[in-house]
Amino acid sequence: MRILAAADLHYRLPHYDWLVDQAADFDVVAIPGDHVDLAGAVPVEAQIVVLSAYFERLSSSTRFVTTSGNHDLDGPGPQGEQIPRWLRRAGASGIAVDGACVDIDDTRFSLCPWWDGPLTRAEVDAQLERDAVDLPARWVWLYHSPPAGTGLCRTGRREFPDEDLAGWIERWQPDLVFTGHIHQAPWVEGGGWAARLGRTWVFNAGRTTGPVPAHVIIDTDARTAEWFGLPDSDRIDLTA
Repeated sequence: MRILAAADLHYRLPHYDWLVDQAADFDVVAIPGDHVDLAGAVPVEAQIVVLSAYFERLSSSTRFVTTSGNHDLDGPGPQGEQIPRWLRRAGASGIAVDGACVDIDDTRFSLCPWWDGPLTRAEVDAQLERDAVDLPARWVWLYHSPPAGTGLCRTGRREFPDEDLAGWIERWQPDLVFTGHIHQAPWVEGGGWAARLGRTWVFNAGRTTGPVPAHVIIDTDARTAEWFGLPDSDRIDLTA
């Protein structure tokens, strides 16, 4: 299986165009959150219309899986905490989004939403417990915020560690976790685009400008991970 992952696109349409162009060459395209650009000139409602069309294009070319980030929240849910209502509507139309558990060949994808408080956090905990039953050969998570204990959460001046994700990884030990949220992590001192917690590999491609998004390519047969954050790139052996 070949997986193409990018995050934090923030309504940069050339990046979505590039992903659409590349999608047919991959078994899965994964985007763990922050589709919307809250600081942009385009109204969020208009962004959502365009993004939904890109989701349809990606889904028609390959298996497309995605989750929400903090920029994607657009209103309170039934429990009063903020949720990405627009993304859930995309899920109702057949796109694999927050809360879904998708088995593709021998790999399970758990799509974890950005949670806003204790109630939506508890939903993620319950989701992972459900998804852990009868696992196939490989388990992959999408979760927007990178875990504590890694350089993936470093901006260069501060750290934004997700202790909850670190705890869930320690408990469940999935094979791969795709994150984002911290745009600078791959380029700052002490940062990185890949880290290992126990047996779990975690990735944060970061965010760049230009026509090509920062991205990670996983080849599960070759057991390799490649990162492209132009002009930089790197490659690691996942068996090391």
